[in-house]
Formats: sequence, structure tokens, C-alpha cells
Amino acid sequence: MKKNVIIIGAAGRDFHNFNTYYRGNELYNVVAFTAAQIPDIDGRKYPTELAGELYPEGIPIFAEEELENLIAKFNVDDCVFSYSDLPYPKVMKMSARVNAAGANFILLGPKDTMIKSTKPVIAVTAVRTGCGKSQTSRRVIELLMAKGLKVVAVRHPMPYGDLVAQKVQRFATVEDLKLHKCTIEEMEEYEPHVVRGNVIYAGVDYEAILRAAENDPDGCDVVLWDGGNNDFSFYKPDLTITVVDPHRPGHEIAYYPGEVALRLADVAVINKMDSAAPDAIQIVRQNIAAVNPNAIVVDAASPLKVDDPSVIKGKRVLVVEDGPTLTHGEMKLGAGTVAAQKFGAAELIDPRPFVVGKLAETFQIYPNIGVLLPAMGYSEQQLTDLQETINRTDCDSVVIGTPIDLQREIKINKPSTRVYYDLQEIGAPDLVGVIDDFTKKHNL
Repeated sequence: MKKNVIIIGAAGRDFHNFNTYYRGNELYNVVAFTAAQIPDIDGRKYPTELAGELYPEGIPIFAEEELENLIAKFNVDDCVFSYSDLPYPKVMKMSARVNAAGANFILLGPKDTMIKSTKPVIAVTAVRTGCGKSQTSRRVIELLMAKGLKVVAVRHPMPYGDLVAQKVQRFATVEDLKLHKCTIEEMEEYEPHVVRGNVIYAGVDYEAILRAAENDPDGCDVVLWDGGNNDFSFYKPDLTITVVDPHRPGHEIAYYPGEVALRLADVAVINKMDSAAPDAIQIVRQNIAAVNPNAIVVDAASPLKVDDPSVIKGKRVLVVEDGPTLTHGEMKLGAGTVAAQKFGAAELIDPRPFVVGKLAETFQIYPNIGVLLPAMGYSEQQLTDLQETINRTDCDSVVIGTPIDLQREIKINKPSTRVYYDLQEIGAPDLVGVIDDFTKKHNL
């Protein structure tokens, strides 16, 4: 008899696990997905166009809070945990809920979910959200492009809109972001790639995406997997680079699947060393050595620059940071905060008395965000609420620590300045040597 399955997710790895392991598999009947972390994705369906011929009605998506009732209702055998960046106690709390309801708790691994490419693959992953994967990916791409190689990046999924339309997405220009109706979170990941002149793919069906990337009309010598949260790669990598954050020492061996990403690493990049405490850096070093002693360790910094430091110096500033870094990434500061401190802000203004709409809900769900404003933009309503909150806040100016030009998306009624950051290696070994070795090995 077929086993009934629920996939527990957040509109990312859940769909990938289904596509790679369950779609077309006659041994299983996936009765539902559950959704968490991302607003407004429950109550929808994974459509039959993506689910395949075994699911002519598609697969319903329910809120995760309904999990126990769903296990009973659908006589579920297996629940497959399929999202990232959770501390181990929360993962095992989920296991307890599933087991107590009578089902098996399952974690699928690389063997059943990684897709093999016809091109060499470099995977950039991390141990937590907000470690600095994006600037690490950009650095790797710059090194490859300097060798005359065509690099196509593929980003971890963020499919919050029309799933059929988002099956395979290609971004080559900033205009493509509008064409595909990207959320702010999506733009934060895609825009830094396209403004540097390289193509990036994303979407829902990651085998179809990989085949499109391999045959990109502009050419493809190397596929770069640009990971999301702290997930491990969807593609079988020839080189894995995992970024570690000394602002959160110990998290590299305390979160799922971040420790998996660290144990899989060929190279561990200790980022943000310019702003981290020496004892925290040492903790991270010791943990890397304990779980992956063969990894090459690259020391790195994330130096900051701003468009206009005068907007910060001596001013009462509102700091807007990358949303996921503050929410499920649990960071208490970001690039905007560091820039405000470095360039002499008089005061960081608390946005909480001024928040409206869905942003107020975000602060209720994540009460430890503090005096920073997360750039939430999963929907038009959230974007409107973000604009109104910024414009209502009693501050002199706004420091924008997001990776995109936020002023292109919303109208800010007070002086503002953007913060930029790139990866900078410290000493040796460095990524120059790592990429030299990689290109020689693959005759590129």
C-alpha cells in the first residue's frame, strides 16, 4: 500500500524534496504540504502542472499549526521536515509533535535530493541566515569571470507568487525583477548579481532550472549554487564553500541544516572578522576544526561603504536591515547598524511606535528584533506598510542596509543613504587560490 506523506516546509526545499523524491513515485501519496515562516502561502495548492500526473487535483498547502489534525485526517505515515535555519530543539520539538500524532519524522539527505549537473558546480552555503553568502557568491563569480569564464548563478527558491509561472525564472537585467513580480526578499538576492552582469536563475522546478542554466543563451562554463538560509545545495557540488558568522558563535553546530552545510564544506569562510570579538572568532575556529578538520579555512571581512556619510553623522537615524536576517536569522544587527555606529549616528530610532499593518505582525512574531526595521516585502501590502512605517518614523534620516536600492521600490520622505558591503579575504589561504585550484582541476 502507498504511504501517505505530509511535507513540512516554507515554500522552498519542501517543493524540491517533492520534485526529486516523491513526484512520480508510486510508493507514496503526498496528501499535503504545511507552510511556516512566510506570510500568506498556506491556503494555496501545489499545482498539478508541477505535481505531475499522480496529482490531477494538485496538493493542498495548510498552515503548520494544523499538522496534528492533518496527520489524523489523512492517516499519515511519514512527515518530511523540509525547511531550514532552525535550532536543534525546535527540530526535535517538531519530531515530538509528529511522533506523538503517530507518524514517522523524516529528514531527506543529499543522496536523494541533489541533482547532478553536466557542468562543474560550486555551491555557496552558510551555517545561518545572514552570514554573508551573497557577497561570497559575488566574490567567487568575480574571480571566475576574471578568468574569462561564463558563470550562471542559481538561487535557492523563494516562490511566493504564481508557482506555475515561477517554474523556471531567468534574471539578466533589473527590468527582469519587475517582469517576474519579485518580492523585496527576492530582489535582495537577484539584483546584486544582475547589476554585475551575470545571469541568475530561480523558481520551483530545480531540475528544469539546472538544464536551462546549463544551456543559457549567453553560455555557461560553471554553475554557482547561491544557497538560501543555511540549507545544503540542491545540486551535487564539485566545490562547497560554507560561510560561518562569528557574530553568532556556536550556532554553526546548533542549527539544522547549518551543521550539515559545515560538515559538507571543502572551504569554510569565517566572515565579518572586522567587526567580531576575538573570543567569538576562536569559538568558531574550534568548532570548524571539531566537525570538519579537513576544510580549508579562509578568514574574511565585510568592509562597509555608504553613499553619503553626512546623512548618518550626528543624526537620529532609522536603520532598515535585510528582513530574513532579523526574523528567522535572529541577528541583532546588520550592515546598516554597523554603518550607523561607524559613521557616528547620534541615536538609533526605535521604529516600533510607528509600525503599521503587517509589519506590526512581524514584530509580534519576532519580538527580539529590537530597534531595527526589517525590510519585509513579500507582498504589495507589506511593501506599502514598509513605506508608511519609514515615513511615519520620527527620525532625521534613514540608513538602508538591504542589498537592493530600496528607494527604487518605495518613496522615502526623508534623507537616506545606502550601505554596501563586499567580501574581503584576510591573508592566506584565500578564495583566489581556491578558485585557481578548482579551474585547474576541471580544465577550465
